[in-house]
Amino acid sequence: MRILLSTIGTRGDVQPLVAIALALQALDQEVRLCVPPDFCDWIESLGMFVTPIGPELRSTGRANPTATRPTPEQRRQMMVDTVATQFETIAAAAQGCDVIVGATALQIAAPSIAEQMGIPYVFVAYCPMVLPSPHHAPSVLGMLGDTPIPTKNDYRDLWVQDTQRWNDLWGSLLNSHRASLGLAPVSDVRSHILTDRPWLAADPTLAPWPDPVDPSVFQTGAWILPDERLLSPELEAFLDAGEPPVYFGFGSIRAPEALSQVMITSARAIGRRAILSQGWAGLSLVDSEPDCWVIGEGNQQALFKRVAAVVHHGGAGTTTTAALAGAPQVIIPQMYDQHYWAQRIHNLGIGIAHTPGTPTADSLAIALQLALQPDMAARAQSIATTVRRDGAQTAAQHLITPFY
Repeated sequence: MRILLSTIGTRGDVQPLVAIALALQALDQEVRLCVPPDFCDWIESLGMFVTPIGPELRSTGRANPTATRPTPEQRRQMMVDTVATQFETIAAAAQGCDVIVGATALQIAAPSIAEQMGIPYVFVAYCPMVLPSPHHAPSVLGMLGDTPIPTKNDYRDLWVQDTQRWNDLWGSLLNSHRASLGLAPVSDVRSHILTDRPWLAADPTLAPWPDPVDPSVFQTGAWILPDERLLSPELEAFLDAGEPPVYFGFGSIRAPEALSQVMITSARAIGRRAILSQGWAGLSLVDSEPDCWVIGEGNQQALFKRVAAVVHHGGAGTTTTAALAGAPQVIIPQMYDQHYWAQRIHNLGIGIAHTPGTPTADSLAIALQLALQPDMAARAQSIATTVRRDGAQTAAQHLITPFY
């Protein structure tokens, strides 16, 4: 069978799809991917067919002090263009496919294209908060803000508001394209996109679905891409030259201003060396002292086993990789589901949930001191033994079983 895997997002959205793509190939299935152009060369180097969608995203990680916020009219035009691009590009990429798998909630067009083609559609979330439940708030409420949602006993009212928000934002755009395909309008955009049987590609220990008897959500485990790359000789030499350093990285998201200085100063304040990941924000060293090292993209799975702690933004992939490595974490959430992951590592006792937004050197040093306590390090090592590694294989087998 031929399967299209589609997402619109950064590396944290794309890499899990590559993991299940390789698992599907191991089961002799034909796989196509539709992802932003930033990742096409990498995916093609793995021998898989890929269709680029939308503009390159890497520039979004760099702060631009001269940039102005888009006007409501500009924002609306961006939405119009995004939906039109999705309908055109995904429809072309899906020709001849037997099923479409869409990851991230901005897959506005994919379920309608699958419906028009008469093939199944599977929606995949990487975090429980993406999916409706009375036990947690909608993650979209934190998408553009740095404030987590206050704790409540029941969040049904927020999900009702979320339904209306989806309809207001996307309803007319979606239904105009559906009409052009000869499809009936939808009255509940969110339910249409998330479907009534979504998959949750997150580890059950780190991110359990809050209602274990709920049959509507299929939790596969996280889709982890095995990484066999060696660390560079220079990085190996730095690691061997002293005690395990602290890793700092913000992945593909925009980093707060002057974060490099804050991170390095916090490590020095507690007598630790530092490894700084450039990420899409282009973080860099602040001086030439030998206690710090800067790296580009590399094997986090191997590196995190060699560090004292991992300081990051709280992406699902980085959180899971650090947990697998048994490394204590400090999460500085910025938006969307990052608040959830920060709270989870706090609740599990494997890390510190730093105050959202921009840290100070003092606040980060305090968080690191707490994360590096022996009991937290031991707890992180213990939890690492419970994190599943077979999520992509489980999902791949489940996806193709109805066809055989």
